[in-house]
Amino acid sequence: MEYNHYNIKNDFPILLREVRPGTRLVYLDSTATAQKPRVVIDAMSQYYELNNANIHRGIHQLAEEATEMYELAREKIAQFIHAHNTKEVIFTRNTTESINLVVQTWGRKFLQAGDLVILTEMEHHSNLVPWQMLAAEKNIQLEFIPVRENGELDFNHFDQLLEKNPKFVAFTHMSNVLGTINPAKEMIQKAHAAGALVLVDGAQSVPHFSVDVQDLDADFYAFSAHKMCGPTGVGILYGKEKLLDSMPPFLGGGDMIKKVLLRSFKENDIPHKFEAGTPAIAEAIGFGKAVDYLTQIGMDNIAAHEKKITQYALQKLKSIENLKIFCPDVPDRGGVISFEMGLIHPHDVAQVLDHYGIAVRAGHHCAMPLHEKFGLPATSRASFYLYNDFEDVDLLVIGLQHVNELFA
Repeated sequence: MEYNHYNIKNDFPILLREVRPGTRLVYLDSTATAQKPRVVIDAMSQYYELNNANIHRGIHQLAEEATEMYELAREKIAQFIHAHNTKEVIFTRNTTESINLVVQTWGRKFLQAGDLVILTEMEHHSNLVPWQMLAAEKNIQLEFIPVRENGELDFNHFDQLLEKNPKFVAFTHMSNVLGTINPAKEMIQKAHAAGALVLVDGAQSVPHFSVDVQDLDADFYAFSAHKMCGPTGVGILYGKEKLLDSMPPFLGGGDMIKKVLLRSFKENDIPHKFEAGTPAIAEAIGFGKAVDYLTQIGMDNIAAHEKKITQYALQKLKSIENLKIFCPDVPDRGGVISFEMGLIHPHDVAQVLDHYGIAVRAGHHCAMPLHEKFGLPATSRASFYLYNDFEDVDLLVIGLQHVNELFA
């Protein structure tokens, strides 16, 4: 279909509001969380109005309707990422929980003292801290692929690390700070050749371009609904069926069991083995509707649109005095631009922009080690999505000019 960002913007109620009289919202913080289209909001409201019931347990009509809607969402998500089957799609709360699930089940069962896990210096804290916790507990070794000055990973160093017989490799598909899109398929092939399993943090990739987990041959792939026009509180862990079958349950409780005795239990089959307790039913249904929405627009169309907006923004930002883009030379990047403005603190930048209705992020973006590597306590970050347009960029540029004027 033809990409019309004006029509798309009208699909999002929040983007039509004025944050103050005469000042419309310019939302440039989609890397933190994306806005929700009306179809997602309506789908969740309809569930609560007409179908609200717990799933998998009841035989009355509402329970059967809710179960069908929940499992239909799983089917849509499996198709969206090209999973082999729905058993490989686990509902979690978010990307963070998905990664923790792998660390605390596969990692705790199969990693031994001295085993090597390879990460990167550009990881979000969610793909650092869980491994650090396990390393402290089990004395496993963590090594890191360095980030080069241009924002790319040092693949020569990665090759050297692979010679040390790692058991596991975990990395982000796209950096939430640099916008760098890592060559996931090539990295997975190399890791597998070295005998390691691979987890990919797809929080910033699945919302923005087409991802095929079978083509990538990813062992595990994690992402969240709220970054791809869906609700908060629900995410996905994709895992190869054989691996998921080999892993112990993550949480104990209802729905993850087949039988319970006073002193023992028998675990359920996947995917239910990893979905203890009442899940986020309405959120899963909203997630499914978000997948429908993105599919209708087309992920290739979204990726192409974001590339145009990002290139336009990179060019326009060159006119701003005192502004330095964080690693501007990345050849293959997503719609994320982090920057600094001399001695002006990023929080001040964000506050001034907010006065003009422009929402950006300021801070270390849950990537403190990456900022420390480049000697920066924090940066400002503008991020773009399917509903942003050139006018949004122009208003950002005007807002940044006001920042310089105010702090001159």
